Amino acid sequence: MPTELRRALTTAMKSRDRAATTALRSALAAIDNAESVPVEPGSSSVASSEHVAGAATGLGAAEVQRRHLTEEDVRAIVEKESSDRVSAAAEYERLGRGDLAGNLRAEAEVLDRQLRA
Repeated sequence: MPTELRRALTTAMKSRDRAATTALRSALAAIDNAESVPVEPGSSSVASSEHVAGAATGLGAAEVQRRHLTEEDVRAIVEKESSDRVSAAAEYERLGRGDLAGNLRAEAEVLDRQLRA
């Protein structure tokens, strides 16, 4: 699914579709964040540099494998992004900001289309 999202992002950017570009970038960033590995303070077992506090030394010392997300995990992230936009749009509508609510609903529709694809 991330591959399809990236392709859709390229298409949205070429067509200058602001709502689609924003929604797809946000979804891809959420997926990237979910793949990141949490860092626990003081858990580093590599030698550190005396010149820069907290710097790792040695070839590949700061590299770590990212988490692998299943297709269901990715779908859940995109669904959450869409539902967050819908709930935020409802709040904007309640506050009389229909313009912003419309933008968020358009972004949610882009994400929903990607989920149906």
